[in-house]
Amino acid sequence: MNSKLIIVLRILLGLMLVVFGANKFFEFLPPFEFANPDAGTFFGALANSYVLKTVGLIEVIVGILLLLGKAVPFALILLAPISVNIILFHGTLDPPNIGPAAFVFLVNTFLIYSHWDSYKALFK
Repeated sequence: MNSKLIIVLRILLGLMLVVFGANKFFEFLPPFEFANPDAGTFFGALANSYVLKTVGLIEVIVGILLLLGKAVPFALILLAPISVNIILFHGTLDPPNIGPAAFVFLVNTFLIYSHWDSYKALFK
């Protein structure tokens, strides 16, 4: 596989995760506009609980690991359930805004595949 492509995707995903994860704490980006009011209600409920801060913390940690190139297979597995939930949230409640969610999910899946040798022992 093209190692330059893998590095570029890893860095792009890492940057995206650090920015959006940090935004869950510091709210420096403009508020997101959901196409469906139900999506906003659900997201608001998550924001008023521990869930969104936990997800934000994991996103920042995973993003930093990806940017540094440290423990990449571990970071990708930590991100897997979050990326699945992001794509499911947008796929069901906010389809017009699925683009960034699809990017995170597809890049995470591709990078897991590109590091598959690290996961083989889990399936013995």
